[in-house]
Amino acid sequence: MSTGGLITIAGGETPPLTTPRDAAREAAERELAKPAYHQDDPGLLQRALDRFWDWLGDFFDRASGATPGGWAGLLTIAVLVLLAIAALWWRLGTPRRTATGTAALFDEGPRSAADHRTAADAHAAAGRWNEAVQERMRALVRALEERTLLDPRPGRTADEAAAEAALTLPAHAADLQAAARAFDDVTYGGRTADADAYARLRTLDLTLERAKPLLTGPAA
Repeated sequence: MSTGGLITIAGGETPPLTTPRDAAREAAERELAKPAYHQDDPGLLQRALDRFWDWLGDFFDRASGATPGGWAGLLTIAVLVLLAIAALWWRLGTPRRTATGTAALFDEGPRSAADHRTAADAHAAAGRWNEAVQERMRALVRALEERTLLDPRPGRTADEAAAEAALTLPAHAADLQAAARAFDDVTYGGRTADADAYARLRTLDLTLERAKPLLTGPAA
């Protein structure tokens, strides 16, 4: 029916209002972004942990599927890896600070080779193998200085002493290097010496006492 130019829908019903799709989506996003809807959401750390555990679970699922025997085979491989790590740990010792050998060999006032040997034997008798190795290496170097095969030099390291002594005692170069390495391991590397390590160093010390140096230069 038309009255005065207006069209009236039969029954007096008003046509429904429609909102454009983009505007409706933006309104819904604004509404859902309100803090009231996110009070119970997990935090950033929790979401990261959840994602990590999901990734780890997927990784093990794929690994078990690719491993003969499934989960049992994967468990066997893991046990073998742990045993290998334990064996390396036992063989190499607890990792500590890397040995640098930059500190001086002698850390106190001058003492004779005999004094260092006495101290080394006392440490060995008490089972203090680290201290015994240190004192025996000092005795060895001091004895070479007393024989004038090494020039007395403050601040010399065990490695330097071994390299310099090898020039006049070339037949014992490898043993001297091993002795310096043993000293560095227990002094700077956090390793633990034992009776065998001390016995080798003691034997070298006594052997060098009787060793004849290789003379070079005009004096030869």
